[in-house]
Amino acid sequence: MKKEEQIAELLTDVSKHPEAFRMIVAEYKERLYFLIRKIVIDHDDTDDVLQEAFVKIWKNLDKYRGDSKLYTWLYRIATNEALTFLRRRKDAHNLSMDENPELINLLESGSRTEHISGDDIAMALQKAILQLPEKQRIVFNMKYFEHLTYEEISEITETSVGGLKANYHAARKKIEQILGGN
Repeated sequence: MKKEEQIAELLTDVSKHPEAFRMIVAEYKERLYFLIRKIVIDHDDTDDVLQEAFVKIWKNLDKYRGDSKLYTWLYRIATNEALTFLRRRKDAHNLSMDENPELINLLESGSRTEHISGDDIAMALQKAILQLPEKQRIVFNMKYFEHLTYEEISEITETSVGGLKANYHAARKKIEQILGGN
């Protein structure tokens, strides 16, 4: 039996929720961390959002009905927590999250060499992704890095598949433009 099935089975019995939660944390902590990190960027903020996501997961274990895959349910909670964090930060600082030069400067402070390495390419891609509007950035990260299907992303973001495809296509075009492709 797969871990996800084991956890789902434990969730049917309230007395086994602590064990199920421990398994969720062990199995999904890293994946959720990187999902959130791609949305909020900063490590410390990511840790805070991840903690909030796990608090929300714990409080809502009894609401998981098995209608969707467990990781889809977890990703939805983590994504919503990350978006809530960004909205609160944006409101508090009255900043556009889509145009955040300090994040780009953080990335630019990385290593610079005359030779192009895989790290340089990854850094250039991350800088390009940071220049995308929030919705496109989230969809691109979930599709490109997490390899989620449009249907899974649709469940997580509660957006139509058609809208997601349009956002992903627009994100790819913008990244190509930013990176100098045609």
